[in-house]
Amino acid sequence: MATRTAKKSRSSRGAAAPKDAIALLKADHRQVEEWFEQFEKARSAERKQMLANNICQALRVHTQIEEEIFYPAFYEATEDKDLHHEAIVEHDGAKKLIAEIEQSSPSDDYFDAKLSVLSEMIKHHVKEEEKRGGMFTEARGSTLDLVDLGEQLAARKHELMGESQAA
Repeated sequence: MATRTAKKSRSSRGAAAPKDAIALLKADHRQVEEWFEQFEKARSAERKQMLANNICQALRVHTQIEEEIFYPAFYEATEDKDLHHEAIVEHDGAKKLIAEIEQSSPSDDYFDAKLSVLSEMIKHHVKEEEKRGGMFTEARGSTLDLVDLGEQLAARKHELMGESQAA
């Protein structure tokens, strides 16, 4: 409830209401899901490569902000070791596949298969985070200041996206 009050007071000052941490992370999930769907329908190698690049960059940044900011805060607030550790292990598997995809191209026989497997891994991970009783539900029921956490996530995401595009 304190989170909702914080949103109202900030938006009443004329500034845009910040997204809480969960809203920001869910928005990332929806964006990547959309790109995976577009990849499945794509026919040209150029389009597939562009979408794969978008997906990999978004997932690299998303996993990093979760691991640096959200997961430690979640663990500290809830002490839910099982959900925390499972999320970290799922990220590790996805990061290995992302690295392989980034080193390949649509001309690789396994490129589409790698994207398909990554899509399934991410769908599973998102379901685990977003389901009733999952990490996001637990976070909402905890003492976390999700608006402050959302601001931290957004700032770090902006910083990482700038670094990615400069590279």
